[in-house]
Amino acid sequence: MKKLLYLLSLLVIASMILSACAPAATEAPAEEPAATEAPAEEPAATEAPAEEPVDANALPRNETLYYNGFQWSPVVGWNPYSNSNNNGFMAQQDSARVVIFETPYLYNMLDGKVYPLLADGDFVWNDAHTEITFKIKPAAHWSDGTPVTAEDVAYTWATHVKYNTGTGSANKDYIETIEAVDPQTVVVKAKLDAEGKAINPLIVQAYLSSNYVAQKAWTEKLEARSADATALMADPAEDVVYSGPYHKFFSDDTKVVLIRDDNYWGQDPSMWGKLPAPKYLAHVIYKDNAAGSVALAQGEVDVSQQFNSNIQVLWLNYGLPISTYLPEPPYGIGASLPTAFFNLKSPGLDQVAVRKAIAIAVDYPTIIANAMTNQSATFDQVPRSLMNPTPGEQAMYDHDAVKDLQWAGNDIEGAKKLLDDAGIIDTDGDGWREYNGQKLSYVATCPNGWSDWQAAIEVVAAAGKKIGIEITTNYPEWGVYQTVVTKSDAPLPEGYDIFMMWSDGAGPTQPWSRIRKLLSSEFVGMAVNWNGNWGQYSNPAADELIKAIPTETDEAKLKEMYTELVRIYLTDVPSFTLMYRPQNFHAVNESVWTNFPHEGDGTNPPVPPLDLTDGWSVAGLYNLTLVNP
Repeated sequence: MKKLLYLLSLLVIASMILSACAPAATEAPAEEPAATEAPAEEPAATEAPAEEPVDANALPRNETLYYNGFQWSPVVGWNPYSNSNNNGFMAQQDSARVVIFETPYLYNMLDGKVYPLLADGDFVWNDAHTEITFKIKPAAHWSDGTPVTAEDVAYTWATHVKYNTGTGSANKDYIETIEAVDPQTVVVKAKLDAEGKAINPLIVQAYLSSNYVAQKAWTEKLEARSADATALMADPAEDVVYSGPYHKFFSDDTKVVLIRDDNYWGQDPSMWGKLPAPKYLAHVIYKDNAAGSVALAQGEVDVSQQFNSNIQVLWLNYGLPISTYLPEPPYGIGASLPTAFFNLKSPGLDQVAVRKAIAIAVDYPTIIANAMTNQSATFDQVPRSLMNPTPGEQAMYDHDAVKDLQWAGNDIEGAKKLLDDAGIIDTDGDGWREYNGQKLSYVATCPNGWSDWQAAIEVVAAAGKKIGIEITTNYPEWGVYQTVVTKSDAPLPEGYDIFMMWSDGAGPTQPWSRIRKLLSSEFVGMAVNWNGNWGQYSNPAADELIKAIPTETDEAKLKEMYTELVRIYLTDVPSFTLMYRPQNFHAVNESVWTNFPHEGDGTNPPVPPLDLTDGWSVAGLYNLTLVNP
């Protein structure tokens, strides 16, 4: 067995060297508001009960759930108001990571619904759709034993606004106030437009499942020791009070360990009715994906949130008890859409024929097979639109209405005809087409080291050659790349003709928020633009629909509006998705723990493959059982 594992380790490492992507944590902008980062901590390990192991290296294996892929360097802090904690067990935006701090509601990307956590029952809009009311569960309490109250919810919001945190900045244009009507009742008042309507009800209600509740009493202590907003957000919050099922046990530059709070309120019948199965959640800080993949293969990791190249080899060739949410390709749910953007100021790329010709010529099956090792749905399986492959989003547009506009790739002859019909031909016989007398020659780029993205960009370049458009590649370091791409108040410089960036994953404002960030002209000209539309596309018809959707409640009309936006996108092609990518990678080794979420497991509501940490996925912690009790 040792020999097998040794050989397997070599195999995995070699595979990862050839096709590993950069750690997932590096693919999200630090500047994006970390609205759901949250913290928690109990007294230090030396103050734990005597029966607890003091040495984090001596955790009982049958009580510990091991992770990889969340944490790539040491934790900085546990502060619910900071976006600089570098804390993988806390930081997640759309489906909030709720193992330490908690949100009123839990978002489930599989059905698009939210379920109460701290909240008691569903939230309710008033008739004018300008205010939301919800209650706090009577059983909910903080780690110090005091009850979670409506005043905690209200004070958390007021603090975000007062100190202009990432959460405050992202939501203050849409939320007027959050008030405690009584100890259990919260009223969230939307900001109104000139006609007295909520500016954006989607963002208002999404706040309830995307942002943590912090304790008022602890926040006041934090304020008392902070001179200003900078100091408040820089505080590591080692003394923070929490409401979730776990809190800090140990943290250094080698690992992070959380320990279960056995007084956690969620064991009340009004919530889970029991404690989560693992006593410890532990995360070794691995050097890279290769080391993490070896640890997964050897059973040292139970839940893997990283890209494991050719993951199927581990069970097909070696018979290891490793599995993914889906048993067949793409193995996971592709919630995000890594996208190639066109610089619409580059000569020739202002022409739809050129953009669409490049897009339909790309060999997407090769991208999916090589860059993603088939861990992405194909565009035959999920035809391209503005929606991710989740059932909820796929139901939000009329597939038949845009069928003629969709493409699966490798359409070389179709691309050539588009260009020929537009009069964009090779006039001088050098093999490259010209437009207005200028050779069509572009540079395609993405960050250096993001090898799955780089592999995709190479396929885009190869497609250009097949249709008479010269496309070369260049891979600047991330520090340079992100500075250039996000500076939307200046034209993109030479060398950024075609470039990759991400799109939103699943979340309570989707697909509206993703579409907004792909198409809305509101981001054109921003000095610092981490939102989207980096190619600076502008279409008044798209803007009008994007503005109208958040206040529309008629589902039939919403479907018409989303369908029209898909039609606009596939007609104008300002950018194009290269692959579907999981919001979280989710591979599990069942040597120690079993009963992880998988498709068709019978859970109701279904538990999504978000590593038993994010939104409704945390329900999976209560379903786990030991292989050998």
